Amino acid sequence: MSITPRQRRKETRPQELLDAALALFVEKGFAATRAEEVAARAGVSKGTLYLYFPSKEELLKAVIRHTLSVEIAAGAELAVQHEGSVRTLLVDVLSQWWCRVLGSPASGVIKIVITEVRNFPEIAEFYHAEVVAPGTHIIQQLIQRGIDSGEFRPVDVAQTTFSIILPMVMLCLHKHSLGACLAADQQLVDPPAFIRHHLNLLLDGLRAGPLPLPSTACP
Repeated sequence: MSITPRQRRKETRPQELLDAALALFVEKGFAATRAEEVAARAGVSKGTLYLYFPSKEELLKAVIRHTLSVEIAAGAELAVQHEGSVRTLLVDVLSQWWCRVLGSPASGVIKIVITEVRNFPEIAEFYHAEVVAPGTHIIQQLIQRGIDSGEFRPVDVAQTTFSIILPMVMLCLHKHSLGACLAADQQLVDPPAFIRHHLNLLLDGLRAGPLPLPSTACP
């Protein structure tokens, strides 16, 4: 039995609502966006929106789950399957992951959460459980794997994890704040180039073995 256009639209409607919600949350902010605006952007009634998502908070949770949570799960799977140096894994997988996030609407979720979540504690707890905790856990495991194998020198794993992550978070904030207001020739950074440079710079500091001594010769 063939699927009718009406049936096909019903199957794609949840994703259409999520796409509309994310776009409006980034443009206007979560608190300022009304449910009927999301419904109108998706081409449905407000009642139809509530059939799929009973509240605006649940809609934002679904946006987070279908963007960042899915990406983190994919990154975790790549980490499990990787054979070879931890450095290569961190540079290749993390750079690809962050480039994907930055190049998609998912980067807007980070901006929404950071700028507005203080007024919505339930969303804060959900974001921490779905994104922050699993994301930091993956990187902490990789850093510890590098230390245990002798590839990395012993470091504070938690602090090193934040040193990796926080500049990437700032890239997402920049994209949806100052970066959104600047012309192409005014952009401060080239995100893909910065991501690889940042990871290489940090991982050079993690490398095990003696660091080169400073030169004692006068300039």
